[in-house]
Amino acid sequence: MCGIVGYVGGQSALDVVIAGLKRLEYRGYDSAGVAVLADGGLASAKRAGKLANLAKLLDERPLPSGTTGIGHTRWATHGAPTDTNAHPHLDNAGRVSVVHNGIIENFAELRAELTGRGHVLESETDTEVVSHLLAESFSSCGDLAESMRQVCRRLEGAFTLVAVHADEPDTVVGARRNSPLVVGLGDEEAFLASDVAAFIEHTREAVELGQDQVVALTREGVTVTDFDGAPAEVRRYHVDWDASAAEKGGYDYFMLKEIAEQPKAVADTLLGRIDAQGTLHLDEVRIPAPVLREVTKVVVVACGTAYHAGMIAKYAIEHWTRIPCETELASEFRYRDPILDQRTLVIAISQSGETMDTLMALRHAREQGAKVLAICNTNGSTIPRESDAVLYTHAGPEVAVASTKAFLTQLVACYLVALYLGQVRGTKWGDEIDSVVAELAHMGTEVGKVLGTMEPVRELARSLAGKDTVLFLGRHVGFPVALEGALKLKELAYMHAEGFAAGELKHGPIALIEDDLPVVVVVPSPRGRSVLHDKIVSNIQEIRARGARTIVIAEEGDEAVVPYADHLVRIPATPTLLQPLVATVPLQVFACELATARGNEVDQPRNLAKSVTVE
Repeated sequence: MCGIVGYVGGQSALDVVIAGLKRLEYRGYDSAGVAVLADGGLASAKRAGKLANLAKLLDERPLPSGTTGIGHTRWATHGAPTDTNAHPHLDNAGRVSVVHNGIIENFAELRAELTGRGHVLESETDTEVVSHLLAESFSSCGDLAESMRQVCRRLEGAFTLVAVHADEPDTVVGARRNSPLVVGLGDEEAFLASDVAAFIEHTREAVELGQDQVVALTREGVTVTDFDGAPAEVRRYHVDWDASAAEKGGYDYFMLKEIAEQPKAVADTLLGRIDAQGTLHLDEVRIPAPVLREVTKVVVVACGTAYHAGMIAKYAIEHWTRIPCETELASEFRYRDPILDQRTLVIAISQSGETMDTLMALRHAREQGAKVLAICNTNGSTIPRESDAVLYTHAGPEVAVASTKAFLTQLVACYLVALYLGQVRGTKWGDEIDSVVAELAHMGTEVGKVLGTMEPVRELARSLAGKDTVLFLGRHVGFPVALEGALKLKELAYMHAEGFAAGELKHGPIALIEDDLPVVVVVPSPRGRSVLHDKIVSNIQEIRARGARTIVIAEEGDEAVVPYADHLVRIPATPTLLQPLVATVPLQVFACELATARGNEVDQPRNLAKSVTVE
């Protein structure tokens, strides 16, 4: 959630840090602050609210110029979003400054120790204890990196920490456990951030930090150790997108840009997946084929939008591989004592690769002997690193909090994983896989066609801005699409929205139907699932007879729905399992336009954050 930036080099640290924090605004935050080393001391400023509040403070009370600094955008966990609770946090002498992402679970015990030794802590946060502990440690060892190692060995929980000390004016030190932190390598300068977007305008060369590692940055380079001080191996990598990819590109919102990028994102996810011999490949697979052939159960774990992708994956995996598949909310997974063994394959889906609920589910699965395959959009993030196999979605940076192109590329990745399992297990012939991949390769074009016909959907959304409730119905793979449509409306428009399996209407939800209630219905293809198609047409008749305003999403050529649709949204005819790729797009546009009409912040909805790095 929180955004972290650190810098040491020849530029104005304040300028670099503020620019980096602006690039991380998409993560969601409720306060911001910076600290700069200058003139032998440490100066800091922080404010509750948006970065604009901090910028105003800096205009009124400028900080001294310096070339080493850190900054933070905070999402409140311990203590309300106030000026005092905002980061950075200092020790009592004002010589140490710390920013932090995550939760320190034993902070109350540490706080009691510190106050018992005469320290005065001003905030309600768990973070402040670290600045005081670092100050104590530094006073005895005189080395900030060693102080960080000593402190980290005492901390429990998930954390990224970045700190500076006035007595080491050309050093920034960071540490990570279960929370993202990446190093950027420049020419006589170095960067630390919770996301490469923070420094991409300066360098594309990065280093991924592993679990329980401490890094010290100077102009001369970086040094990485584990928490005990042993040198640690790191992997350098090149970021394959540039700064413009994280800019709006002329669109009013990042979300609009990312919706428009979906045809390319779908195509990019397919690139390089099949070799000249027609064999399907994932990015990294460290699971031997004989092990995959022995898999007796697949479990998909994910949260939010990724969970809906996992629900659709269940249909594809069971249909193409005949392996039983469960889809689980990652936040519930390890708490229900799931039945896992060495013949279980767990698929973990996460856009950021840092989703804490999913990461904890992954670790629990591996502890039980299961193999884990990750579907992720972020190279070098924690979930892919801790998995046995990885398929990257190659969606590029997704800045808007509400996921769009990440969802569609997760779907493509899920289809590829299902086909890969079918290939390894021999349940799908090579020509069958080629046929499905060829259909997938055409889906980017089909998504583009949908995007070209969305003006009536936008007009409809604007007309419904005064409504309080919208319901969504679907069957088969249309049911997860309905859930995703409802989630988008909740996230963006702050409206009551619910998705239902259409067959469940008579079991309770039909009581909600009243005059002029908007109901969106995702209709399956009459060609692929004719029985379900007929049943959902009956569902449309039932709700329309009770006064609902029916908004029907149906494929081209489906005339059976026409008499019962108050608003008809056409999508291209596609194979049944692939229909979510086109059926979801109108719901994204609908939610975005309705939120705009209601005057809401589209890219950063209230109370939400892009990367959920705490449980």
